[in-house]
Amino acid sequence: MKTALITGVAGQDGSYLAELLLKKDYEVYGTVRRSSTSNLERIKHIQDDIKLIHGDLLDQNSLIEAIEGSRPDEIYNLAGQSFVPATWDKPVLTGEFTALGATRLLEAIRLVNRNIRFYQASTSEMFGKVAEVPQNEQTRFYPRSPYGVAKLYAHWITVNYRESYDMYCCSGILFNHESPRRGLEFVTRKVSDAVARIKLGLSKELKMGNLDAKRDWGFAGDYVEVMWLMLQQNEPEDFVISTGETHSIEELVEIAFTHAGLDWKDYVVIDPKFVRPAEVDLLMGDSSKAREMLKWQPKVEFEELIRIMVDSDIKRYDTQEHSS
Repeated sequence: MKTALITGVAGQDGSYLAELLLKKDYEVYGTVRRSSTSNLERIKHIQDDIKLIHGDLLDQNSLIEAIEGSRPDEIYNLAGQSFVPATWDKPVLTGEFTALGATRLLEAIRLVNRNIRFYQASTSEMFGKVAEVPQNEQTRFYPRSPYGVAKLYAHWITVNYRESYDMYCCSGILFNHESPRRGLEFVTRKVSDAVARIKLGLSKELKMGNLDAKRDWGFAGDYVEVMWLMLQQNEPEDFVISTGETHSIEELVEIAFTHAGLDWKDYVVIDPKFVRPAEVDLLMGDSSKAREMLKWQPKVEFEELIRIMVDSDIKRYDTQEHSS
């Protein structure tokens, strides 16, 4: 039986990854911050099957203790501030968690057991002001947010530890991946939640920012599979993970409202406060390397993903109403 340690286990990706590893008969540990009041809602259905232990990306000693206590074969670093707009409000803390947090974890692995295989959650936000479309593993990085900058540091320090200490360290440069477990602050979930509320008469409008921005959106459940695949190879390599399709936020809005039998133009209001200081206009990934080397490909298409999210939120509000 293999053992895995997941930072950020209570997040969207952490919950799907924990499910996947349990199905593969792993012993799964997940870190939680001692001072945290974080919501464990996403993992409550598997909480009895995983072991939660103290681990804080701001505290090197806690990471060493977590690794010594769990003795993992694999570590997946999924923790950190992931809501991009919020990183403008707390750029220093974003750097501490996302950039230096990854460094502390890599250093803990180096000190405890260099044979542990390490996965770093990199992001398409590192491409930012893109040099080419689509983006692949050779595309030049140009991050446009504190989040993207911090992730780029974490990405390169992972490469540095791999090359300096002969450790199995790799990064998945994941493009946007969504699900019903996405936080309400993210645009896909913000839209699906608003559609559900409007459909059920709980709200009358949806305030949005830039509808022209385009993203490459996939399903989180598909993307955690490739995280696992990356740690099963003979040699560690970095991979772009994406659908290879791009859709505008306006398309997202239209699909979501149409699925609920509504006309989005009757409800959507443009609010300048939701426009970022430095916007990333277009992200679309080329995941050819992962498809060829890892034999991976996404299963859930964009329209299906949005319909699943809308249905999930409508069901959630229906359940709340009937239980109250």
